[in-house]
Amino acid sequence: MTADHVFTALASPARRELLRLLLDEGAQPAGRLAERFDMSRPSVSEHLKVLKDAGLVAESRRGRERHYRLEAGPLMEIRDWLSPYERFWRERLAGLVTLLDEMEDDDVPPR
Repeated sequence: MTADHVFTALASPARRELLRLLLDEGAQPAGRLAERFDMSRPSVSEHLKVLKDAGLVAESRRGRERHYRLEAGPLMEIRDWLSPYERFWRERLAGLVTLLDEMEDDDVPPR
């Protein structure tokens, strides 16, 4: 899957919550996941399909139930893509901390 598919899948708060549930509580049947939402089961199933199509969850059948589990690979690819931006902001924040420390040392009132 492309990063565009992953970002599109992550754009929905409901899909992000589904991922959080799978991360925190492990693999679960679709019905149990649907119980956690104030929406119809078909709507939750559609969200799970988008996550599956983006490679963020894997689906397996156990009898009549479909079980879903988190697939972290695409998230790690996004993390790697975001890493340079994280360093950029970390450096900027470190500069801000240094400036604030210098202002405090000089007893300069903030602007």
